[in-house]
Amino acid sequence: QVQLVESGGGLVQAGDSLRLSCAASGRTFIRSTMGWFRQAPGKEREFVAAITWSNGRTSYTDSVKGRFTISRDNAKNTVYLQMNGLKPEDTAVYFCAATSLNLPTMSRAAFGSWGQGTQVCVSS
Repeated sequence: QVQLVESGGGLVQAGDSLRLSCAASGRTFIRSTMGWFRQAPGKEREFVAAITWSNGRTSYTDSVKGRFTISRDNAKNTVYLQMNGLKPEDTAVYFCAATSLNLPTMSRAAFGSWGQGTQVCVSS
């Protein structure tokens, strides 16, 4: 398994940017598709973005396309989520996750390793 620790959350205003980081430990990181999910109060955890390990293929949920960018640095065992143009509806706890599947899956059930989450609050 991969151990994951998120950082970079905070309180920002609408229109601001944040970059979340997810530091991974474990030799399997390089062969893990990495994903970001989020969970708002009272709602289900939902997919945000994913990036494969082999060729960097990405996928995004429609609500963040054009605003968020997922990337990874295998040398640093780190995956990032650059969030621009933040909106109040982006407020949630953001979780990093890993799966051994080599495709940018949006399925929460496919991810077996999870971090503890980092809070993002966007005020209007």
